[in-house]
Amino acid sequence: MFYGALVWDPWLIVVQIVCLQCLHYLTLGFFLTVLIGASVSRMSLAYYFDFTTLTVFTDTGRCIIASFVLTALAGAVYLLLLIERSRKCLDFSVNLYIVHLLICICYGGWPSSTTWWAVNGTGIGVMTLLGEYLCIRRELQEIKIPAGRYRLNV
Repeated sequence: MFYGALVWDPWLIVVQIVCLQCLHYLTLGFFLTVLIGASVSRMSLAYYFDFTTLTVFTDTGRCIIASFVLTALAGAVYLLLLIERSRKCLDFSVNLYIVHLLICICYGGWPSSTTWWAVNGTGIGVMTLLGEYLCIRRELQEIKIPAGRYRLNV
């Protein structure tokens, strides 16, 4: 991608937000299925959006917390693949978690659990910092130009 001129493209931004949100919930569903799928009788949206399920006092709660942290790690890779710019990582990460907060409020009310806020705050931090790191590494790579095409006649 060419990073020279900034072009305002609101449709691209909306598509990136929707893709990032969908990938986030698909990945969270995958990790929830792997980590707690065998130990619960039935998977439910409560594991995604109910703040009372995030607890350190039960094995299921700890597995849900691990699912959220692993999803944040995967989210950093999604930032690298979808967003590609380190300076946009914070914006997209916070946007993802604000949308998640709004869905949680609609589902089960205002999250009053300290654990919920700590897990999601950690998720924002992990996703943003690792995403920025990965994007900066890609931005700083050398541009390879094939030697055979451009020869200098000296």
